[in-house]
Amino acid sequence: MSTPFVEVKDLRRSFDGVHAVDGISFNLEAGHVTGLIGANGAGKTTTMRMLATLDLPNSGTIRLGGLDVVEHPNAARRRLGWMPDHFTPYKSTSVVQYLDFFARAQGLKGAALRQRLDETSGFANLGPLRNRPMDKLSKGEMQRLSLARTLLSDPEFLIMDEPVAGLDPKARLEFKHLVRILSERGKTILISSHILSELAEMCDTLLFMHRGRVVHHGETHTLRKADAHANRCVLIIVVAGPVDVLIKWIKERKGWDVIAELHDGVRAEFTSGDPDALRAELQQMLGDGVRVVEYHREERRLEETFVEMLREPAEPARH
Repeated sequence: MSTPFVEVKDLRRSFDGVHAVDGISFNLEAGHVTGLIGANGAGKTTTMRMLATLDLPNSGTIRLGGLDVVEHPNAARRRLGWMPDHFTPYKSTSVVQYLDFFARAQGLKGAALRQRLDETSGFANLGPLRNRPMDKLSKGEMQRLSLARTLLSDPEFLIMDEPVAGLDPKARLEFKHLVRILSERGKTILISSHILSELAEMCDTLLFMHRGRVVHHGETHTLRKADAHANRCVLIIVVAGPVDVLIKWIKERKGWDVIAELHDGVRAEFTSGDPDALRAELQQMLGDGVRVVEYHREERRLEETFVEMLREPAEPARH
């Protein structure tokens, strides 16, 4: 396991007595992409603003590479990049003029400035758009410009708020590719989004927030493979030949149930999460002459995981 680059411990922030962030702690490993998920009001934006030194916590600590961002905000800002969910384009300003302005504001000049402009605009594929007025860009082009501006200081930690919202499929694919390249270059990335399927494709880990608290932080593939209940699994089973043979076998077998019939198989439930028990059943299915050509365990939808984590426990019945 790599060394955490971002360390958050017991972070709290209140507004007029409302706990927007209520004692959260988590680590983000260097070179990993983490998705930040939560309903409106969960505390995501407040958390990101504190990480970006745009807001101060009431208590708790945030460290970037060992640096306390509250005690040393200017030094921390040189190590992070903030990409907001939207920004207003400047009128009568070209793409290269916009990037040049922010590069100079960060102290770049001369050959170093020109090199950084070439590197960031090239990475974000803005070369053909260098002289285009930024208020004439498409949504996807604006997002690439925002990313290029964020990368001007070559930050080690990137915070992205809803970066793929409103993008068409092609632009989303392009952006996800850029995120993966940045991760491979060792950047630590935190991405907030309401599009859970997009986060699943981009992120190594997912961090769920609810009412100012972290309710889950774990690997994406573990969440996707987890079943809603430990004592069941859902499988897609495809057969060669008549599906009726498979359906008959399932109906006669204890612990099985057909959820849905497909044109070449079934979606079925087996009421045991034990891998050995499932393996034995599948071997028996083949031994009984069911011509199985493909089967796989159905992955859980992240939306289902999210809703289940936010579900309030039922109150005990009163007598």
